[in-house]
Amino acid sequence: MSINRCLISGNLTREPELRQTKGGSSVLTMSVAVNDRRKSPQTGQWEDVPNYVDCVMFGARAEAVARYVGKGSKVAIEGKLRYSSWERDGQRRSKLEVIVDELEFMSRGTESHSKATGQASTTQRPSLEMHRQTMPLSASDVYDADIPF
Repeated sequence: MSINRCLISGNLTREPELRQTKGGSSVLTMSVAVNDRRKSPQTGQWEDVPNYVDCVMFGARAEAVARYVGKGSKVAIEGKLRYSSWERDGQRRSKLEVIVDELEFMSRGTESHSKATGQASTTQRPSLEMHRQTMPLSASDVYDADIPF
């Protein structure tokens, strides 16, 4: 038996890119910076060392997520790793990326986007709180796993 699951949380390093395949399916690509704490051998101080993780999301959910995240947004992602390799200009290339199954927003839409860029956002993204208010929860939306007792 094999298990291919990963959990990461971090900040988006660039604006997510939403594209369409020839078949009309949506593909959202984004890069997440995940910090690793290490003790510097020279100074003895703890320092954050970033790891950059490429992530891909597909389908209608990719379109929806693209409206709510931007550079600097803090997210938690659950998914699986996918390795791919190809040849370009006679050189063999490869990459490891996360195929996103679940994405949780850990910061508020435009507020975190503005803080990350240090300026007011020119494109207004709807906030997650506003989205939650417009979509009332039904009894089927609450799962036993969400109840803390």
